[in-house]
Amino acid sequence: MLEFPHDLHTHSAYSDGVGGVGDNVATAEVRGLRVLGISDHSHYLTGRAFNRYIREVRRWGEESGITVLAGVEANITPGGVDVAAGMVEKLDYVTASVHLWMNDPEEYVELVKGALLDENVDVIGHFGASFPHIGYPDEESLRELIGLAEANGKAFEISSRYRVPDLGFIRECIRRGVKLVFASDAHRPRDVGNVSWSERVFKKAGGTKDDLLLGEFL
Repeated sequence: MLEFPHDLHTHSAYSDGVGGVGDNVATAEVRGLRVLGISDHSHYLTGRAFNRYIREVRRWGEESGITVLAGVEANITPGGVDVAAGMVEKLDYVTASVHLWMNDPEEYVELVKGALLDENVDVIGHFGASFPHIGYPDEESLRELIGLAEANGKAFEISSRYRVPDLGFIRECIRRGVKLVFASDAHRPRDVGNVSWSERVFKKAGGTKDDLLLGEFL
């Protein structure tokens, strides 16, 4: 049983997931989550699709006994984060992630720096997922990112799917007061709430409810 039962990164058929929003909510309820975030990819949610998405997430939030939040997972690109201000006004949060393939870890870091300075971004998603393949940035670069997150009130997700960030990074976030969230990155309803690794490494790093972005709901 999770001590901090939440999952802020799940996908539905509104983007590249295979289940409906209601399916994700149902799994979250069965698994005892208190907070569920629906965070479909922003580039799928254009025009009327976005409005339908918001309406459906809100409807399930009203019908469910848990807190259901409307989010998106935006792409961090060299041109910025691909979420429009008009979308942000209707959302509870924006997670921004690097999905481009970088050949140099410092290029990756520079993209994340831009997202940390973007007022529309709340959470950085699966930070470092590609480092095992492209190499790791130096400690100075990592400390700079955590400092930017601290200065700009941003959070990092702890991704059970990719098992990132590492323990040292999470410890430094906690030490600096940078908030954290748990994330399954589920693309199927049955994977919603699979955040045991997130909680385990968070607690190993010394994290408490006060270190979580949504601690007041838990």
